[in-house]
Amino acid sequence: METMTVERVIDAPIDDVFAWLTTTTNYERSPVVLRCRLTRPGESTPYGVGAVRSHLWAIGWLRERITRYEAPYTTEYVVERSVPPSRHEFGSMTFSEVDGGTRVVWTTRAEMALPVLGPVLTRLMVRPMITRSFASILDAADAALTRQPHAKRNMTRHQRPA
Repeated sequence: METMTVERVIDAPIDDVFAWLTTTTNYERSPVVLRCRLTRPGESTPYGVGAVRSHLWAIGWLRERITRYEAPYTTEYVVERSVPPSRHEFGSMTFSEVDGGTRVVWTTRAEMALPVLGPVLTRLMVRPMITRSFASILDAADAALTRQPHAKRNMTRHQRPA
């Protein structure tokens, strides 16, 4: 099993970052994500505990189930099925308020489900693909939550009379 972690600080309030990253359809703003759907809503909130999400990424298809949801600090999931097949122990996103915004730590622990070659292929191919995919989704969140508001704020400032 390989543990893969990507971290990022997004210059936006924790509630906004948590809401964006736990709403799976937002992932489609990343060029590596082709389609994401909520196939079964969670118990107390659409993307909460028990929710089932279906993802089609450039690297494969995943069906995930949310196992923990504590807004706005953490969400955890497990991949129940995937193509190509994988073994998945754990996935999580944690959120904390820091200077400059919200720190996001996205971690997963998995490997390709292939005898003998699975661990090697995971280390050499899957790990870099997953970490790039996570980074791309975090880039999309950053763009959606910070760049657009800054651009509007700068445009308003420049339009003020001298």
